[in-house]
Amino acid sequence: MTASNISGMTRRGLLGAFAATVVTAAPTYSNAAGFLRGGGDIRRIKMYSGRTGERIDMIYWIEGKYIRDAVKEVNYFMRDWRTNDVKKMDLRTVDIMAAAHNLMDADEPYMLLSGYRSPKTNAMLRSRSRGVAKNSLHMRGQAADLRLNSRSVRQIAKAAAVCRGGGVGSYSGSNFVHMDCGTVRTWGR
Repeated sequence: MTASNISGMTRRGLLGAFAATVVTAAPTYSNAAGFLRGGGDIRRIKMYSGRTGERIDMIYWIEGKYIRDAVKEVNYFMRDWRTNDVKKMDLRTVDIMAAAHNLMDADEPYMLLSGYRSPKTNAMLRSRSRGVAKNSLHMRGQAADLRLNSRSVRQIAKAAAVCRGGGVGSYSGSNFVHMDCGTVRTWGR
């Protein structure tokens, strides 16, 4: 299928066309970096928001190309729900999220706790917690805070860290993992 054929299809039509052919094969931790760099032909993201009640389950990348309409939906889904501000998310973060999800062989969608944060929201959260960075990558659309009920913080963080695509923070006390596409680093427990 060529890129021009893909761009003419609706997201729903595209999902239907590939639904029967998508086989979820969980790569091992040892080949995670290859997967993140494009070793897979299809990338899919599954999330829900406990704040808005919204869900997203879509293929957003096929054979080396991001699907424009799918990316727009991801951006909207990951918006600052407090202000309704939408930011173009850095797709490297979405790729890390998708690769980590595949590595864990999880059927359950991520619960998105925080994607993009407006400066106003970040300042409000910072006033309530010492754990919120003044220049958070959330404000650049480069970070997400995620949870899976079926996996521990440690398991999620390990899968994300193996991707070596950015920062991974473990927040066991609050039961979530921070993933970003910044400098490769880990913190928390």
